[in-house]
Amino acid sequence: MMKITCLFVLFLTAASAIAQDKVRMQLNWLPEPEFGGIYAARENGSYKNHHLDVDILPGGPGAPIWQQVDQGRAEYGVVSADEVLIADSKGADLVAIFTIYQTNPQGIMTHASRNFKSLEDVFKNPGTLAIEPGLPYGQFLKNRYGFNDLKIVPYAGGITQFLADENFSQQCFVFSEPVAAKHKGVEPKTFLIAESGYNPYTGVIVTKRSYLDQHRRQVVEMVQSLQEGWRNYLDDPKPANEAMAKLNKNMDLQTFAEAAEAQKPLIENPAGLGTMTKDRWQTLAKHLVELKVLKKAPAAAKVFVNPGN
Repeated sequence: MMKITCLFVLFLTAASAIAQDKVRMQLNWLPEPEFGGIYAARENGSYKNHHLDVDILPGGPGAPIWQQVDQGRAEYGVVSADEVLIADSKGADLVAIFTIYQTNPQGIMTHASRNFKSLEDVFKNPGTLAIEPGLPYGQFLKNRYGFNDLKIVPYAGGITQFLADENFSQQCFVFSEPVAAKHKGVEPKTFLIAESGYNPYTGVIVTKRSYLDQHRRQVVEMVQSLQEGWRNYLDDPKPANEAMAKLNKNMDLQTFAEAAEAQKPLIENPAGLGTMTKDRWQTLAKHLVELKVLKKAPAAAKVFVNPGN
């Protein structure tokens, strides 16, 4: 009888050891290098090693990511830091647990032939700038540099207009559109928006605060998985790139590789991949209050944590 009991206990222990929490990670775009570490954690077994079974859900233009997480349609989601603060102002129960980018990858892409030396040069010279209306960084740039010398048009996606007009500049991710322009034979010059002083975390992983409180061990395991996944991707992006390329037929492996290399310095962090600081969140909240996007800045501790620290 004792032998049977011991075997039963061993069986339960083994079953518990291999049990995995099934969760959903909602991306805000298609599988591309900006999510490389998320896919690498699946490819190299990090999720499994941390008792997680992660369903990675691709996103698309205008996808309401933070709303889906807040409504419980996904346990985790990828958003920007300013979205976290805006969501908080609307009463959402969200908290940031990890950031992919330490330096915001949003930039302005111009033609190298114009010989601009700084982001300010883009705004002090005539031409056309395509930028998505309504985003906080657009208003920040307007307040900082003025748009008097530029014709502002809505950003329509792609690089067709950029390729056709030397005086056309546009918003971009510095590891995406510039790479595509080079492949088309046009040499771009890119300036980071962060140069202006507006540098919110981007690629921020959020969950619900109530979910964190109820599943803290799991959230810590998720963060550790992401750290391992991003370390693996930064060191060797090929396996994850191949996996993402099967899901995203619009990007070839050469572009995957070039983009992965271009984004490395924006992700690396000596303090630990994915970690965030109170000062950065407070600075962003201050900017959004000044831009009248927020009425009041929330306490930083309300909107982010570094789980496990």
